[in-house]
Amino acid sequence: MAVPTKSVRVKDVHAVEIIDSDGLPALEVRMTLAGGATGSACVPFGANPPAELAGILDAAVLELGDAAFDGLADLDGALGKLADSGIEPRPGPDALRGVSIAAARALAARQEVPLWQLLALPGTEQRLPVPQFTVVNGGSRAATALDFEEFMIVPIGAPSMRDAVRAAARLRARLRAQLIGSALGSEVGEDGGFTPAIEWPERVLELIAETIADAGYALGADGVALALRVAASGFRHDGGYRMAGEWLSSADMVARYEEMIADFPLCSIEDALAQDDWDGWAELTRRLGDRVQLVGGDVFATDPELIAAESRSVANAALIKVAEFGTVTEILNAMRACRAAGYAQVLAHRGATSDAFVADLAVGAGCGQLRAGAPTRGERVANYNRLIEIEAEDQLPYRI
Repeated sequence: MAVPTKSVRVKDVHAVEIIDSDGLPALEVRMTLAGGATGSACVPFGANPPAELAGILDAAVLELGDAAFDGLADLDGALGKLADSGIEPRPGPDALRGVSIAAARALAARQEVPLWQLLALPGTEQRLPVPQFTVVNGGSRAATALDFEEFMIVPIGAPSMRDAVRAAARLRARLRAQLIGSALGSEVGEDGGFTPAIEWPERVLELIAETIADAGYALGADGVALALRVAASGFRHDGGYRMAGEWLSSADMVARYEEMIADFPLCSIEDALAQDDWDGWAELTRRLGDRVQLVGGDVFATDPELIAAESRSVANAALIKVAEFGTVTEILNAMRACRAAGYAQVLAHRGATSDAFVADLAVGAGCGQLRAGAPTRGERVANYNRLIEIEAEDQLPYRI
């Protein structure tokens, strides 16, 4: 029996220090394959300071350049072995992820296919994800008394990605004008959302819903829905929750969410309860799991084994954080595991570089949902523009 010939070889891996959109050090990695195909990636520095990068990449070239690979999974496996080989300095996950993303782009260029097609998971429908656009920030993402971290608009009913992005930009501008007119402030938080002087999340939801309706969009699944990233671990207090100066039990929180989904077109709530509140999560899921998407972020920590273990009692969707993984193959394996456990997925991007890798990943993995911040600033707009580009070139469907 003939053994397939491995033909992918790494010629060079090179990196330079750049800065991200916050002025902090970041890393640009470029890989060249034998034959001339190249790919690049921009990632945070992570654990490795600049002085260590040369040693890490020299080790990567020696490890990868002496071998031939079947494809990305095989190459990523070699990267994993490199990280576990005991070399010093040890490459951190950000450095590994930079090399892996650059390799994926180089392989796509070599095969003359778009990156999303290289990342396509067998048995899934490749489609454009419905974005969750941040319009208001609170919690640790803003210096206000508002405890919930992100309030988002979700153009579920938009006919296309282009229309969804256009609607988000238009609604954000209208909300800004409304906040200024109400003397609530138009400063922005870390995800590009406004930071109004409001304590109660219901009041924020009311303002956003009014803005959507005043702009002529339908509220809900036929138009624009709302989503929350609560990050409830941030205001966990004495076995309950301290929100806007009031102590609430887990049962009180569940009752509040029940009222919110009755009063507003909420389609998704992420991290509704704290990561250690397993009993509260079970009750939340029992009461609301058939009425709204409940996304486990902190509670699952993007751990596929934990998701699988809790799949029958806690949440009904999982957050996939690209920053939690060292290679592209690890990300794809986690997404497979979530799908096998019966969970919907929300892909999260919180990078501060203009690398739009998560746009292609969302399409290739067919996850259907992307949270990448407000439709402003280059590092966020890059993802939305890449999705519009994919739509124009490949005519893929837009839907959750």
